[in-house]
Amino acid sequence: MEKTRTPAVVLVGLLVLSLCVVPVAAQESGEAGEEGEEEEGGIEGAIEGAIESQGTIGAVIVLIFGVVLLTASTEKLISYLTRASLNLKMSLFALAIVFTGFEFDDTILALVLSAGGLEEAALGSALGTGLAIIGITLALAAVVEPFPVDLPKDYIAIFGLGPLILVPFVLLGTLTAIHGVVLTLFFVFAFGYFILRERQRDVPVFRNSEFGKQLRSDGGTATRTEALDEIAEERILGDLADSGLVWLGLSVLALAGIVFAAMLLEGGSGVVMEGFGLSGTVFGATILTLILTFEDIMLTLEPVRRGFPEIGVGNVIGSVLFSVTGNVGVIMFLSDVSISDSVLTFHLPFMIVVTALAAYFFYRGNVERWQGVLLGVLYVAYWVIALAVFGGVPLGE
Repeated sequence: MEKTRTPAVVLVGLLVLSLCVVPVAAQESGEAGEEGEEEEGGIEGAIEGAIESQGTIGAVIVLIFGVVLLTASTEKLISYLTRASLNLKMSLFALAIVFTGFEFDDTILALVLSAGGLEEAALGSALGTGLAIIGITLALAAVVEPFPVDLPKDYIAIFGLGPLILVPFVLLGTLTAIHGVVLTLFFVFAFGYFILRERQRDVPVFRNSEFGKQLRSDGGTATRTEALDEIAEERILGDLADSGLVWLGLSVLALAGIVFAAMLLEGGSGVVMEGFGLSGTVFGATILTLILTFEDIMLTLEPVRRGFPEIGVGNVIGSVLFSVTGNVGVIMFLSDVSISDSVLTFHLPFMIVVTALAAYFFYRGNVERWQGVLLGVLYVAYWVIALAVFGGVPLGE
């Protein structure tokens, strides 16, 4: 059964975003971030410009609105995807991979940075996002609401081995367009494999979740109300509520709301950090990463909390694979990237280890609270080591 939303989710979001206004000492490692802001354009640049014209207080209001919009859109996406899954007799996990795995906002950021001559910053952002999805998103979901995982070994293997595909390219010292094509093809293969395998299964994965227990072997349910509580849209749609395509269309609208909310959060956070003197600091880069990851936090934590871990795990697996393959591949299409020694000796190995550890937790069949704490501690350790030993995150090195 669907669980009702509690105000605590919104309050947690506002608390996270409030960290943006905490002043800290400037660090030299953030210079690349300032250059990236100057080069930003397109839709996100226009949004940030509009937010900046409202002043710091206006930007704070935009952040609050962004959190509310993101929360509401995420809840709607969960409701719509589950109904699309039932009516189309498609795997909810496969739909989650498609709808939440693509990191549109991160891709836009990577293109902006690459076009502005900040390819190394774009690569660092891709690796940083992958680490944050596991160290923040998955960790927080496990701590708040431990959940079951029901995935085939081949799915887990593809997820765990995803970052390893970067190793031979990184060893070459320079990433080129050819490498970008290979990485993009691997991303397409991984997503396509998940979708095709789910279409061939008699029973979708996550059979042991609340939603999965209501499914028959053909992917349907005895009655829709047994699996889901009624929502207002079903009453409004009437007979159209039995159409899976209608729910897919509504899912696209909800996803658009999520992407727009993420853009508001990114643009608003940049203005707030500059207004409070945080622009160009390592702390600012950390908070910006958290802001960019907040979308994934909601797309993982909220489904898990409401009893649909299929969506949360699909988001984690899809987002990590996209970050280390598809997103990095897009960067290579615009220009070559020289790899710094720290990426080879520290940042990428850490990404490989953390991803493998998350894959092992999935393999065990349950993601428990202590595992979330461990992933969170490792993520904090990563930042401490990055700052103390390497002088910062892999941005513009």
